Amino acid sequence: MTAAFLPGNSTVEMRTVPVPQAGHGEVLLRVKASTICGSDIRCIYHEHLGKGPEGYQGVIAGHEPCGQIVATGPGCRRFKAGDRVIVYHISGCGVCNDCRRGYMISCTSEKYRRAYGWQRDGGMAEFMVAEEKDLIALPDELSFADGAQVACGFGTVYEGLEKIGISGNHSVLITGLGPVGLATGALCRKLGAQRIIGIDVVPERMKIALDLGLCDVVLASGPDNLAEVKRLTGGMGVERAVDCSANDAARATAIRATRKWGKIVFLGEGGRVEFNPSPDMIHDQKTLYGSWVTSTWLMEELVERLVRWNLHPADIITHRFPLAQAGDAYALMASGKCGKVAVCADEELK
Repeated sequence: MTAAFLPGNSTVEMRTVPVPQAGHGEVLLRVKASTICGSDIRCIYHEHLGKGPEGYQGVIAGHEPCGQIVATGPGCRRFKAGDRVIVYHISGCGVCNDCRRGYMISCTSEKYRRAYGWQRDGGMAEFMVAEEKDLIALPDELSFADGAQVACGFGTVYEGLEKIGISGNHSVLITGLGPVGLATGALCRKLGAQRIIGIDVVPERMKIALDLGLCDVVLASGPDNLAEVKRLTGGMGVERAVDCSANDAARATAIRATRKWGKIVFLGEGGRVEFNPSPDMIHDQKTLYGSWVTSTWLMEELVERLVRWNLHPADIITHRFPLAQAGDAYALMASGKCGKVAVCADEELK
C-alpha cells in the first residue's frame, strides 16, 4: 500500500509498505479520510521538534483518521468488519488513572502511550491498524470526513468549551481562526452563544468564518483589537474567550477583552503569553483554563450532539486531496491560506 511519511524538511515522502495485519484487540481500517492538524505542521512537517518518547518516530503520518473496518484481530469485543469508526488519536496504556478517565492524551506510561502518526503508524495511508479501545462509532448521519474532524479538532474544542460553559448569555471572542478557531465558532453557534467575535491575520480564514456564519464579526489582528472588542460589547468585554492562536499578543487580548467574572480557555499549542495578574485576572475575578484534546467519553458525547444539531464538521474542509497528492495537501495546510485540509479516499473524494 501507499503511505506518507514526514522527513521534517517541509516535504512529504511517499513510500510503498506492506498492508498491516490486525493483532490481538486491534482492527484493520480502510482509511476514508485523514485531516491535517496544525501540530503536524509545526512539530513534524517543518522540523521534528519533539524529543524522546513524545517525538515523531518516523512512522506513517496522520493523527486524525476515520475509516471503515475491514478485518478484526482476535480479542475484539465490540466492533466488527463493516463498522464505520473514528480513531481517538492517542493510544494509551489503558490502566493508568488518566486512561481510566478516558483521557488517553494524558496517559502516564512512557512505554505504552503512543500517538497515531507520531509514535505509531497513522492515517495517511490506504489502510491502518488501530486498537479497538481507541475507536469511536461513527453514526450513519455523519460522513467519514466529519469523523476525521472529530478525531482531534472538534473534540479538542468541545472539551475546552465544556470547561468554560457556553450559553445564550454569552458573547464569545475567538482569537485565531484556523481550523480549531473555525470549529470553535461552529460549536459556539450550536451551544447558543449570543454573539461570536473572531480575530485573525489571514484574510482567507477571516472570509471563511464569515461566509459559513461561524462569526458575527471578524476583526483583523492589530493593536486596536482590545478597544474594538470592548466597543462591540458595550464597553464590558466578552463573557467567554477562546484562544486558538498560540500567539502572545492574541492570548493577552483574549484575557484583557474578557469582562469581570468571565472565563478564558487556551487551546492553541506552543508560544508564550505575558499579562499582569492583578489588573488582568485577579481583580476582575476571571478564570483561565488550559485544555488539551479530550476524553473518549466526551468524544462519544460530541458525536451524538453533532447528529442532534445537524452539524457537519466537514463543512470547514476547504480542500480535499487523494493520498497520491499528500505533499500538496501538507503544503497548502502549511501556507495557512485555507480552512481544514483533508486527504481522502473512495466516496469522500467525490
